[in-house]
Amino acid sequence: MATNPTFELFSSSQGSGLGLGFLESPEPALPPPPPPVEVLSSEASSSVDLAVDKVTFGDITLLKGRVSTKEVFGLPNSDLVPGVYEGGLKLWEGSIDLVKALEKESQSGNLSLSGKRVLELGCGHALPGIYACLKGSDAVHFQDFNAEVLRCLTIPNLNANISDKSSSVSVGETEVRFFGGEWSEVHQVFPLANNDGEIDKKGGYDIILMAETIYSISAQKSLYGLIKRCLAYPGGAVYMAAKKYYFGVGGGTRQFLSMIEDDGVLASTLVSEVTDGSSNVREVWKLSYK
Repeated sequence: MATNPTFELFSSSQGSGLGLGFLESPEPALPPPPPPVEVLSSEASSSVDLAVDKVTFGDITLLKGRVSTKEVFGLPNSDLVPGVYEGGLKLWEGSIDLVKALEKESQSGNLSLSGKRVLELGCGHALPGIYACLKGSDAVHFQDFNAEVLRCLTIPNLNANISDKSSSVSVGETEVRFFGGEWSEVHQVFPLANNDGEIDKKGGYDIILMAETIYSISAQKSLYGLIKRCLAYPGGAVYMAAKKYYFGVGGGTRQFLSMIEDDGVLASTLVSEVTDGSSNVREVWKLSYK
């Protein structure tokens, strides 16, 4: 595993570097994706040390865990290794942006998560999904490419938020479940996905949350196909946080939204925009059926 190329991709600490070295050599062939699997809460790792920090969103305080990629995957400290580790152990800026946007939408009356069936794609730390638990969702299901991320970070981080006295999080009656796998296959283990067609007109998830999931152009088609399989029709909505451009790899909101517009199924609405003085812009979009 250590022979796979590692590199930093759109790191939250990067400045204006474009990462053009990525474009100068062909992409290496990716290994087969991990098989889709449900990970039980009882499978949380007890052998990996989880350190926690507090993140405050107005009156809401959540915990974000920290674990080492070397300890979990035997890899050096890198953002990702394509096809092996997709960055789930790092807390990306988009996750914070998404929670802030959800809170703003809730406060303004544009969004109610109470009683909803929620799916967080590419969850990692799962702060948006944990926020949905806080807001009384009926079910919150978490997905990540790596089952190891779920066992070593997602489940322990959820448990830390539930047990911490300074946190407002309580699962209560919320059904929480965890699923690992690649986007073109993971629908096979989702309980609310439609496995017979592209759009689920019988059930599905009321809300799909995702942050920093559209950086890879090669994976965007699979991600969009999964969304259409999982999003409840006709009232379902997707809240997506991402950068306008991911320099060096070609993805970003403009490219993804263009694909959605060409498909003609979903409409997009800008919820918030974040500029922090860097050369890039972060955005949160809402996608819903036309």
